[in-house]
Amino acid sequence: MKPQRILVLGVGNVLLKDEGLGVHLVHRLQASYEFSDNVELLDGGTLGLRLLDPITQADHVIVIDAVQNGAEPGTIHKISAEVLSKKVAFKNSIHQLDLVETLAYAEVLGRRPTCVILGIEPLDIAPWGTSLTPPVAAKVEALEALVLEEIHQAGGSWALKAGESPEACEAKGYVFGDSGGNHRH
Repeated sequence: MKPQRILVLGVGNVLLKDEGLGVHLVHRLQASYEFSDNVELLDGGTLGLRLLDPITQADHVIVIDAVQNGAEPGTIHKISAEVLSKKVAFKNSIHQLDLVETLAYAEVLGRRPTCVILGIEPLDIAPWGTSLTPPVAAKVEALEALVLEEIHQAGGSWALKAGESPEACEAKGYVFGDSGGNHRH
């Protein structure tokens, strides 16, 4: 039996502080790990419906995003797409409407994958800034571990790149901290 195709999709706007969480984490994963052939990592930015093709090519999609759910900033959330689509009026994920709409189109095409959204409650998504706030940055490693576990449960595998560590991402420009550089992971 062929392993299922897994898409790890980081979404968000890296110019709006915590809003860029998904993109930052996908870049961190790409820099630190090698994944099995059935796992694809994609910086989805703010592409919305333009992500329909990669989503319909996958069997299981793991979306990484800032998730507004009224919890304490830094709280980690795991939301299934089924729960998400029932709560369209309540916007948890910053990109929820685009995601629900894209999954609906995928279903119409007969190619809707299973989907889970993993994210962190943001502290600040405005004004401009390219670094995550301290409460969100402090939870990046825990969210990374959750993403890696979700990949494993979906049938994918990963290994740390030789000579790499998640901390080495900082040297490559993937800084997780406030714009003053005081809190880094």
